[in-house]
Amino acid sequence: MQDSVSVVAARKRAGITQGWLLLGLGLAMLAAMLVLTIFAPLLAPYSPSATSPDSLAPASAAHWLGTDSIGRDVLSRLIVGGRTTLLITVSAVLVALVAGLILGLAAGYLGGRIDDIIMRLLDVVFAFPVLLLAIAVVAALGPTVPNLILTIAIVYTPAMARVVRAPVLSVKQWDHVEAARSVGMSEMRLVLRHILPIVVSPILVATSLTLSQTIFTVTALSFLGLGPPPPDPNWGGMLSEARQFMELAPLTVVGPALAIVFATLTFIIIANGLREVLDVGSVR
Repeated sequence: MQDSVSVVAARKRAGITQGWLLLGLGLAMLAAMLVLTIFAPLLAPYSPSATSPDSLAPASAAHWLGTDSIGRDVLSRLIVGGRTTLLITVSAVLVALVAGLILGLAAGYLGGRIDDIIMRLLDVVFAFPVLLLAIAVVAALGPTVPNLILTIAIVYTPAMARVVRAPVLSVKQWDHVEAARSVGMSEMRLVLRHILPIVVSPILVATSLTLSQTIFTVTALSFLGLGPPPPDPNWGGMLSEARQFMELAPLTVVGPALAIVFATLTFIIIANGLREVLDVGSVR
């Protein structure tokens, strides 16, 4: 029996150690992206809209990733385009997080008819494929940055609300919560002080995973022509513009594709690290 307990404890310690390593790697990758995003105008070698006679030029000392079909520097557009892509991604997830947090807490804590109404309404949105729903909403509202943020927030709010609701249903029945309720603590204070801190762990993991999924959704919409309008660059739009020249100038495709993979992988690594470190799954 003691051997079994020791093995379980050793595996848990190994998982936590691995989690810290993953989290450190993911945060380092995120820090690199943030530096590029914040200082994009200073780090970009050229203006992203500046053209030159050398269209579809290969990589050189002047243009590290070459130029696109109208002579714009690919590296500059990649750096500046990351700011637009990440701005939409992070803003949309934050809106979805706040909305999902409010709806999930209300549904899980209040229960009964309110829970049924909220979850059935969210199920209607949840029933549609994410990309298909996003395409429909953006096509109806128009491809502007605020509309993209609103659209993606609508698409991912149901998933965030479900993540919040599930642990709240369990935590609200714990002894310390019942004790706080019995001494007359207000419902709002009880939720904020005794329930929300306990369900933060799964929320952090879900937010990281949603960021990785949102990167794909944003770039897919831009690739289909439903992203931010020109001349502002973005990774999905760069892929769409470069696909017909990929044989002549493969770096015009490889650059934004690797940037998308790097950003997506960053948030997945952070989510996996948080899952191990915070032991998500122990809230039942």
